[in-house]
Amino acid sequence: MSEDEAYLRRALELADMAAVAGDVPIGAVLVSGDLVLEAKNEKELRADATAHAEMLLLREASQRSGVWRLSEATLYVTKEPCLMCAGAMIAARIKRLVYGACDPKGGADGGAFDVLRCAKTNHRIEVTSGVLERQAAAQLQRFFRERRV
Repeated sequence: MSEDEAYLRRALELADMAAVAGDVPIGAVLVSGDLVLEAKNEKELRADATAHAEMLLLREASQRSGVWRLSEATLYVTKEPCLMCAGAMIAARIKRLVYGACDPKGGADGGAFDVLRCAKTNHRIEVTSGVLERQAAAQLQRFFRERRV
């Protein structure tokens, strides 16, 4: 198992925890040197539209490191980031993004928008998509299918 798969598997576990708590199952792990942080989607829990797993990680990483530039960080997340999260990743100058499922309705890496690959932004993030994509997509589909019943 590759390092990317290992961190994405952990993110999938965190996403399961989010689902149990009633939130959309999205989990994320941020790795920067010796720093390894984990978060899950907590929009419902916190009644906060910005409490996406990625946003929570970027805030915590900056608070712990004392800097907003996270230029050595890799962020692993189960689903293609939304516009807000992609913008925050660019602003934080993260080095790399690894994600599982694509999001054709709201993703910002080509799913619905193409922010992460836009030549006009002031920072480029190395992106690896489709890691454990089937598992990540199935997790989201299962969550929403159960909500519709």
